[in-house]
Amino acid sequence: MHLLYDVCHNIAKKETHMVDGKKQVVCVVRKGATRALGPKISGIPEKFQTVGQPIITPGDMGRASYVLCGTDMAMEETFGSTCHGAGRRLSRKAAKKAGKGRSIQQELENKGILVRYTGRSTLAEEMPEAYKDVSEVVAVVHGAGISRMVARLRPLAVVKG
Repeated sequence: MHLLYDVCHNIAKKETHMVDGKKQVVCVVRKGATRALGPKISGIPEKFQTVGQPIITPGDMGRASYVLCGTDMAMEETFGSTCHGAGRRLSRKAAKKAGKGRSIQQELENKGILVRYTGRSTLAEEMPEAYKDVSEVVAVVHGAGISRMVARLRPLAVVKG
C-alpha cells in the first residue's frame, strides 16, 4: 500500500499568522481541530498550492466522512484550522450502555459495511449514534468558509481494535 495522506490532529505547532495586522509567530494549539491551510501558504505541497491543504474529516462507522480543503478564510479567522471530525455525542460509557443487547456489527453489515474488531465494548463505544452527524458539522464549516467541501465518502469497511 502507498501512503496517500498523513496529518496529525491534537497538536501544538509554531506557525506564522497575521495578528493585529502583522505577521507573527504564534503557537497554535489544535485540540479537536486540524490544520486547514489555505492556498498559496508555504508548508503545503506544491500540488495543493492552488486549492489549499487537503483535510480528511472522519465521521463514524456507519455514516459519511469528508475530504475538505483549507481556505483563505481559515487563515484569517481560525489560524488555518478546522474540525477534525464530528465530535462525540455520547461518552464512551453512555455509548456502551446504549449498545447493550444490540449487534452493532450486524447493524453495520446490514448497511453493507464490513466490520472487523477486537472486543465488543470497543465496537459499542464507537457506534454511529455515539457521534454527532459529520454531515451537519461539515455543512457548518463549509458554510462559514473555513474549509471547503471536496468529496463525501461512505464507509465500506471498519477496523476497530
